[in-house]
Amino acid sequence: MDAPAAIRNQRGPGVLALQWGDAEAVISHARLRGACPCSQCRAARLQGRVSLVSDDVRIERVVAQGYGVQLVFSDGHERGIYPWQYLRDLG
Repeated sequence: MDAPAAIRNQRGPGVLALQWGDAEAVISHARLRGACPCSQCRAARLQGRVSLVSDDVRIERVVAQGYGVQLVFSDGHERGIYPWQYLRDLG
């Protein structure tokens, strides 16, 4: 999957907007934090542990990783790398 043509991190409303060739996906920061694909977060979900994510969590930085992006959150979490297809599926 190719990278989106544009990525806009809108901190005020707390959304990440991704412009694909055929569609735009707008995903809340809280949803992205709750769906973190890092090994620790995935293991917690598989064990049935529910991680409550505050609605006021924000993405501080978006770091390109080639096949996706690393998202750095205001709660200090920065382990997850979100592949492009995963982001497209979330949106």
